[in-house]
Order: sequence, then C-alpha cells, then structure tokens
Amino acid sequence: MSLDQQRSEQIAAVLTESLPYITRFIGKTIVVKYGGNAMVDDELKHNFARDIVLMKLVGMNPIVVHGGGPQIGEMLERLNIESKFIDGMRVTDTDTMDVVSMVLGGLVNKEIVALINQHGGLAVGLTGKDGKLINASKLDVKQHSPELLSSEIIDIGHVGKVESINVDLLDSLQDIGIIPVIAPIGIGADGTTFNINADLVAGKVAALMGAEKLMLLTNVAGVKDKQGQVLTGLNSESVDKLIADGTITGGMLPKLACACDAVQQGVATAHIIDGTVPHAVLLEIFTDSGVGTLITDRT
Repeated sequence: MSLDQQRSEQIAAVLTESLPYITRFIGKTIVVKYGGNAMVDDELKHNFARDIVLMKLVGMNPIVVHGGGPQIGEMLERLNIESKFIDGMRVTDTDTMDVVSMVLGGLVNKEIVALINQHGGLAVGLTGKDGKLINASKLDVKQHSPELLSSEIIDIGHVGKVESINVDLLDSLQDIGIIPVIAPIGIGADGTTFNINADLVAGKVAALMGAEKLMLLTNVAGVKDKQGQVLTGLNSESVDKLIADGTITGGMLPKLACACDAVQQGVATAHIIDGTVPHAVLLEIFTDSGVGTLITDRT
C-alpha cells in the first residue's frame, strides 16, 4: 500500500527535522534515567527499548540508569514491609535493602536488558557491585525540626551516595557497542550494600562520563509552577528560588539537584520529561521543540 501525499510529507518532515540532531549527537554519550509509570506499562516499555536501540544505531552512546519504585513498593507491600520516604528518599532498613537488591538488580534490570536486546540492541545489565561500578558511602539526610529551630541528621538506613564511578568499565562497554543498563545499587568500602536514588546515580554517571545530555524520565510533564504550567529554561539560580518559595517539593527535589549538579560539572543540558508520553526520549532528542523541562548552567 502506497503512502498518500500528506502522510509522505509528514514522514519527510520528521526525518528532515531529526537529521541535524543525529549529526550533532553522533559519538556523544546520553544518560537516560528510566523510571516511573513508563516502567509498568507494556507498550511504553517496548517504546522505550526501541528508542534506546535507535539512538545506538544512529551513532549515539546511550547509558540507561533505572529506578523501580513501583515494583519495589509492590513487593514490599506483598511482604508486609512498610514503605517510608524522607525528602523523596526511601528509608531502607536491612529487610528493605534485600528487597531492593532483588527487585532492582534482578527483576527490573534483566527485563530492561531483555527488551533492548529483543528490539535489536546489545545491552548488558549491571549493578554498582559489578566491576566496582558504583562506589558508595552512607547518606545522612538533614531535616528541619521546628521544635528544635534547627536541622537534625536523620538516619535512613542503607541509603547511599555515590563516591565514584568506574568510568573505564563503561567506556569499555561502549567501545564494543554494548548499551549499559545500570541498577542504582552501590557498594561501600567495607562491602555494605547501598540503595541509591537513581536520579543521583544518573547525574553522577553523566557528569563523570562527560555526557552531552542527561534525561530524567518521570510521571509528570516537567517542573511546574504553582499554576501548574510547565517551566523550562531553568538554571541553578532559578531552581533555588523555586525550592525556597515551596514550588518544588518531594520527589522532584533529588531530580533537580542531580540535574543542576550535572550541568555545573560539564553536562551540556539536563531534561526532566514525561516518560508516559510515547517515545518521549526521541521527541526530546530529535525535535526542535522537545518536551519537558530543560536545565542548563547558563544564566
């Protein structure tokens, strides 16, 4: 069946619009943090895998860092283990850490790898324990206490922060055409396992790998103002103001923190985009308008 003229013109326009971006990003590393509802909808999961494969086929070097909050929450509920969050971070005791390791390092990671491979890519799944990929240390959270009129240190268990990334391992995988798929589980100097926020891992990987882009997939259209309008063209200064006036709270805090840190450390742009939009990754990379919220280090 031949294409009608209107459909042919639409396809030609899409290809023409994408060509400059393909040329610009050949050989560039693009780190994509994959999470939220995009990981539990079958059609979106296949779309994401195809997007990552296409990026690799046109000469880009995608690295996937994934979360798994919905899957972890579901498993904890089945095991009657209570979930608790502080400033967007999951409080992780020993039992919870066992579940996180099982779900992230096993079920979720291997499903993403299988989908990418199914659609023509060559992916390998890793946790921070593999090849000393993510060296971590314990993260303590400061929380404001009105009663004490000061901040107090909160122990949130096996929650870690990134100390270093084995970039040589990731470079080696990229050199032989492999797409790394990383579960955000780190290892301490004493062998302790840490649950690390996937956004923070993605930001650190992007910075240390000299990535061109950091893309954080979420369940909303982007960073919104108090009227619900999506904001874009943000920088560290404007983000600080939005946090101070209460516009940004909860789970968006670590996303913006890692985005701002990444662009300050040399990543050209960071993007917070709606992973529930089909092919959101391709729309952000290959179109003039893009989607979601753009963060740069420019004032």
